[in-house]
Amino acid sequence: MTFREEDIVSDREVELLKLPESYWDIRVIQWPCVFLSNEVLLALRCAKELSDAPDKRLWSKISKNEYMRCAVIEAYDSVKHLLLTIVKYDTQEHSIVKTFFQEIDQWVHLEKFTKRYKVTSLGKIHEQVLYVAAIQDFTKEHRDIHQLREAGLAPRTTVSSAGFLFEKAVQLPSPDDIFYQHVRRLHTILTSKDSILKIPENHEARRRISFFSNSLFMNIPQASSTGKMMAFSVLTPYYDEEVLYSEEQLKNVNEDGISILYYLQTIYADEWRNFVERMCWEGMVSETELWRTRSRDLRLWASYRGQTLARTARGMMYYKRALKLLAFLDSASEMDIVEVSQQLRSMRLSIDGLSSEMSTSVYDHWIAMKFTYVVSCQLYGTQKAEKDPRGEDISNLLEDNEALRVAYIDEVSKGMAENEYYSVLVKYDQKLQREVEIYRIKLPGDPLKLGEGKPENQNHAIIFTRGDAVQTIDMNQDHYFEEALKMRNLLEEFKHNHGIRKPTVLGIREHIFTGAVSAPAQFMCAQETSFVTLGQRIMANPLKISMHYGHPDVLDRFWFLTRGGISKGSRVLNINEDIFAGFNCTLRGGNITHHEYIQFGKGRDVGLNQISVFEAKIASGSGEQLLSRDVYRLGNMLDFFRMLSFFYTSVGFFFNACMIVYAFYAFWWGQLYLALSGFESSMKSGEADQNAALLSILSQEFVIGLGLFNALPMIVESIVEHGLLTCVWEFIITQLQLSSLFYTFSLGTRAHYFGRTLLHDGAKYRATGRGFAVQHKSFAECYRLYARSHFVKSIELGLILAVYSLYSPVVGSSFVYLALTLASWFLVVSWILSPFIFNPLSFEWLKTVNDFHEFINWLWHRGSVFEKAEHSWEKWWYEEQDHLRTTSNWGKVTEIILNLRFFFFHYGMVYRLGSVAGSKSIAVYLLSWIYVVVAVGVYAISTYTRIKYSVKAQIYYRLVQILIFVFGIVGIIALRMLTSFTILDFFICLLAFVPAGWGFISITLVLRPFLQKSMIWESVVSFARVYEMMFGVIVMSPVAVLSWIPGIQSMQTRTLFNEAFNRGVQLSYILAGKMPQADFDTP
Repeated sequence: MTFREEDIVSDREVELLKLPESYWDIRVIQWPCVFLSNEVLLALRCAKELSDAPDKRLWSKISKNEYMRCAVIEAYDSVKHLLLTIVKYDTQEHSIVKTFFQEIDQWVHLEKFTKRYKVTSLGKIHEQVLYVAAIQDFTKEHRDIHQLREAGLAPRTTVSSAGFLFEKAVQLPSPDDIFYQHVRRLHTILTSKDSILKIPENHEARRRISFFSNSLFMNIPQASSTGKMMAFSVLTPYYDEEVLYSEEQLKNVNEDGISILYYLQTIYADEWRNFVERMCWEGMVSETELWRTRSRDLRLWASYRGQTLARTARGMMYYKRALKLLAFLDSASEMDIVEVSQQLRSMRLSIDGLSSEMSTSVYDHWIAMKFTYVVSCQLYGTQKAEKDPRGEDISNLLEDNEALRVAYIDEVSKGMAENEYYSVLVKYDQKLQREVEIYRIKLPGDPLKLGEGKPENQNHAIIFTRGDAVQTIDMNQDHYFEEALKMRNLLEEFKHNHGIRKPTVLGIREHIFTGAVSAPAQFMCAQETSFVTLGQRIMANPLKISMHYGHPDVLDRFWFLTRGGISKGSRVLNINEDIFAGFNCTLRGGNITHHEYIQFGKGRDVGLNQISVFEAKIASGSGEQLLSRDVYRLGNMLDFFRMLSFFYTSVGFFFNACMIVYAFYAFWWGQLYLALSGFESSMKSGEADQNAALLSILSQEFVIGLGLFNALPMIVESIVEHGLLTCVWEFIITQLQLSSLFYTFSLGTRAHYFGRTLLHDGAKYRATGRGFAVQHKSFAECYRLYARSHFVKSIELGLILAVYSLYSPVVGSSFVYLALTLASWFLVVSWILSPFIFNPLSFEWLKTVNDFHEFINWLWHRGSVFEKAEHSWEKWWYEEQDHLRTTSNWGKVTEIILNLRFFFFHYGMVYRLGSVAGSKSIAVYLLSWIYVVVAVGVYAISTYTRIKYSVKAQIYYRLVQILIFVFGIVGIIALRMLTSFTILDFFICLLAFVPAGWGFISITLVLRPFLQKSMIWESVVSFARVYEMMFGVIVMSPVAVLSWIPGIQSMQTRTLFNEAFNRGVQLSYILAGKMPQADFDTP
């Protein structure tokens, strides 16, 4: 019934899937209709083909398929009982029907059915049960009316004297009778042509049924009775995420003209139809009533398809329903079970709504002792005081769920800037019909100021949990009723040894339910699935190095409460709080296992921007882990093999990604220096040796550069879970969806933030947002997010590759150069274009133009001190360099040393000027700095005059501009006349001086505390703004070219939403903002 409540199956599919109650006298097992669909039609086809064959041969062919045999027998018995039931007992018509079936039973018993009857006429009888067809045309021997009367198959009186046959002999049972359910079942068996592979229609329903069925054959511990099972609690930390979508959120459209409700109606079209069908069954007449009388049901339906607290609470409340059912089954008699089954079938009630012994106070008391759900809403008190809609929605959740408890921090003012803080636990009292306070614990101070928000949110609420175990659940998770039934079995794992110890943490399999929204969501789903299934399985056994990598693991509550708790909350250091619980468990002799016979739903980020922010948070947190004493102690405690396994499965994964990218850049900087210095020319040897060296470099760099190693765990997981052929097909599809670009881009994200955290520290929590990522993200937003991590680095690498192609003697032909740099150019393209390839409507020309104008406005908007980074480039620029303000002296020195590479580039390019005439003197390099100083001075003068005179004295500002232009022309002419300076030298100078300028800006940012109050700082800021504009134009150029080419936008939409297209979703229509008028009125 929960499938129907969740609207993932329709009423018709419920009829097809449910196991019927034995009502009529059926001689075979009554399988669900989904197994018997189309079997009667196939049996009729067999009978037509073997119409002259003996009974044994025909029945032998039908009996080869057990479902076909049962379908034929059940259909015959059901038709027989149906007709005998609806025809009045004391009539001649009832006698005719009874005699007709007795005659058939007799010939079947004698195995002469095919000899007596025309089997080919069964099709006509199947289409419509006709008296004439069944009595006269069915038999091979024609019988007249007198013979039929003698056989009891015709009325004794004439039609004219008694009326039409069966005219007054049929009497139907009462409408509420279970009789009609079996009539519908008979009709389905006789007429349904549905395939078992397509029932249910909903993919999620099929997946859940499949997993639950397969899990029953896994190694599951024997569950104890509900009264003897371990008590447990569920803990969910909550800050200010969405609880329940409001009506305004559902109706409001974004800039592309799409509302959340319309998007959900399109993506989940079948579930929307099922929802409307359910509302109609509950009394709704038309869809126009949804906003007026069913608005809360509508809000719940939409919220259950997002990553909301309401969805998580519904999933966790399945524990109560499952335990109530299990408690009832433990103590109920057979008659009680039959009574409950009848109520569920006839009244369509949920388990909570049964008016039987199952809902008595005894069972409720048992459940209250065994299960508690605590949501730690740290701001709930403030939200209630401020009349925040989220606070009201949480109160409604409390009212609807009796087992739900809410913990929050209550700040009480005592005057004179003195506040007291309390941890408070509340519930909704059903008798008093109001919210009541259970516990209030005074705290020594504000716990949220001691450490990170989420860990401290869990720490203050852990005391309110009860039982022997506690399950940590994130706010973006879900659970299923059928999986909740196996919780008793899972808790039994704490009583069994796994290795030499009993477990202290039970790892659980997760299912990512957001994988079908977009291509990035699908790639993220594959990546996460491989980690939470195959990865966790191997780490738990045999590597024995699994940590508490996150929710929904179940922890031994008493073990952790006596050993420091489940969360470490130190600021900055414990951003990834989950894994530190695993570190603590392993260091203190605990045992972490993994179990795959039970699963939980998990939502992930669905847009590239959200995914990148999430990976930045994880990478930064991993950098902090590497600096922690926990990892140091684990490295000293573990044996060699476990230490290697631990390294790769935790911080080593990000360390390797960082080393791959650093090695990539070190290789090309080294190659460029060798080319510019002439060392390659002096070392050039024979053609054969040259080609061998190139192929050797290519074989290593190509594998590393493409980042295919990141996809290897997903490939292995797909082979194990789905088979080789399915894996090959999925791999081809994902490559066509440009998954290599995505994984290479993710490699850069992890490397950048992990490396920056190691060098400068200062990791911070990053809120990703859990919305529906179908809205176009502007170019300015993408630039703010990826400028330092991807765009600038890819431009740097592209410049190196371009210069290397000009001055390297090794590059003898285009083929050699392409073979040598293919992987490198692939990295450049992926880092520049991925944010736009995986961003809806990025290649629409009008949006590209608007994005560029928005970027320019953002770049030149200065704003006030309180301006946000989204509105002012200068504010963003300062925030982007915050890590340099808090870094150590060694970090500053290292940053300066790394930026010296741009001056080495300048040094190498200066000696390539034609005017140098092959000179190798150091004076050439020193003289080049004169031009740099002059250029910087001219720009500083221009900036100063623009700031001072551009508003009040325009004539002075214009005069300075004219003088700068004139002196510039004169200088170029003088160089051209007095030296051998050429036009080519002018472009070489640009190649030399532009990177040097960026290096100068980067170093001044490190020295910002000393230079910010000096005269040159305004020039540095203005100079940096010009560079940002240049970077933006470079990144925007390929986007503009692709936007100008017809058909690119359609290809991008098809690639980005491929899975949705396969389900018949017209996302190109949606994203174009052509939302049709809703079928129901809004208030």
